[in-house]
Amino acid sequence: THRSVALKSYAHGGGDTPLLGVTVGQLLDTAARRWPDNDALIVVDQGVRWNWRELRERARNFAAGLIALGLQPGERVGMLATNRAEWLVAQFGTACAGLVLVNINPAYRTPELEYALKKVGCRALVSEASYKTSDYIAMLNELAPELAASEPGHLHSARLPDLRIVIRLGTERSAGMFNFDDIAAKAGPGEFEVLKTIGAELDFDAPINIQFTSGTTGSPKAATLTHHNIVNNASMSASIMKFTERDRLCMPVPMYHCFGMVLGTLLCTSSGAAIVLPAAGFEADACLRAIEAERCTAVHGEPTMFIAMLDEPGFADRDTTSLRTGIMAGAPCPIELMHRVIDEMHLGEITIGYGMTETGPLSTQTLPGDPIELRVGTVGRPLPNTEIKIIDESGRIVPRGEPGELCTRGYNVMRGYWGDPERTARDIDDARWIRTGDVATMDENSYVRIVGRSKDMLIRGGENIYPREIEEFLYTHPKVEQAEVVGVPDPKFGEEVAAWIKLREGQTANEEEIREYCKGRLAHFKIPKYIRFVDEYPMTVTGKVQKYLIRESMAEELEQKKTA
Repeated sequence: THRSVALKSYAHGGGDTPLLGVTVGQLLDTAARRWPDNDALIVVDQGVRWNWRELRERARNFAAGLIALGLQPGERVGMLATNRAEWLVAQFGTACAGLVLVNINPAYRTPELEYALKKVGCRALVSEASYKTSDYIAMLNELAPELAASEPGHLHSARLPDLRIVIRLGTERSAGMFNFDDIAAKAGPGEFEVLKTIGAELDFDAPINIQFTSGTTGSPKAATLTHHNIVNNASMSASIMKFTERDRLCMPVPMYHCFGMVLGTLLCTSSGAAIVLPAAGFEADACLRAIEAERCTAVHGEPTMFIAMLDEPGFADRDTTSLRTGIMAGAPCPIELMHRVIDEMHLGEITIGYGMTETGPLSTQTLPGDPIELRVGTVGRPLPNTEIKIIDESGRIVPRGEPGELCTRGYNVMRGYWGDPERTARDIDDARWIRTGDVATMDENSYVRIVGRSKDMLIRGGENIYPREIEEFLYTHPKVEQAEVVGVPDPKFGEEVAAWIKLREGQTANEEEIREYCKGRLAHFKIPKYIRFVDEYPMTVTGKVQKYLIRESMAEELEQKKTA
């Protein structure tokens, strides 16, 4: 094809997958009508096995129960729970009732929970009783001591002024709270009439979901997504992976994240595939057992999850031959990992996705048939009906192959940050482009490579260095399992390169060996000055490495050396 010299880094994902003008509730109605008796949800550790008709019925009964409690369309309902069947009932139930579901991370501590509930004015909260070291009931009683003496549904709390209704999971009773399983029974014929009216009048552009984005700096932002954002993102991704009602998705990623509730729940709902939740949180062994027992055809996860499954002692004894596809996202995939996932887990059609909560979530995805180099080196092309451009500091689109900030536009871009017009205006311009904060390049076939975070970029003696590039290189060393690169303060160069390296099981190496490996293959200024061998990294609860903590720790260590 003829190619102009000044081909710009702009691409539009065409495709013949039409946008759906439906709400989340209507998507579920369609699934229940088309595949009533097919498996919809299997929750291994809860012994739950529901078909689409049953899931829809439970969701609608719960929705009518919420209406009976006095909740009005547009009001916010918090969901604080791990991967349980109740999550999906709440997700679909709130959507059917026109309520805005607010995803709350189960790893939040009391101050973060308070911030989330107040920021968006949650009127109701659905909460698990406890998980691991978190005692949610105790946290709620600390925030709202008034619960103990209040009638369920009539909380009046000084610190949580909007919150009226607390609904807890499990069979035990807690003062001032309803039990989840009792909500459906509160509805009568009148509430189901109201539900029908709400369903008919709901606008698919209405906000339906709020997710807090864990900013590494400042308070979390409340990204507000619509039915249109998430229904279509799920259906576009399903079409790329050729999902049908014969697929069965093993879903170890958390539901409170877009990865779980959009690319898991809604992706399966749009295609009639079964959703398999192996455990409340990620457990490699539970995943492998579920894949084998349920003959899963797909599995989603972050690269660390795939590494954990492959390294699980019982991996060789598990039958994963039913697997075909899935999405790996959240961090770069080293080429060795991709080879192992394809060869040992039989995931020949695994795809790589890229996105952010604010774009509900995917902007790009590789195709199941893409050559392995593209599935490792890139994050794919723009999804159908999505636009991508890469711009320089002045906002101009850069030529293909040159790095710049990745921006995206389309049906998937959120409404904005809840109650935060300034932050919204900073990230979304008048033409509805959203800035991602990621530095990327685009090749002549519109495949996008993520080079790094714009705020991860370090400048050493005037040279711009993207840690991602050095990490990708370190992954090619046969002894290296994981590498995380950061910039640390340096009096002479402004910043120096530091690498925290995790070696493969049973391997040993020293700093000199790693540096020798880099010489002649990496520009001298990119070779890490500081190398530390570690067994683990500081992580967020969603499995992302917290680089700023590595940076702080290294800076402190170097400061102490200076003063010693």
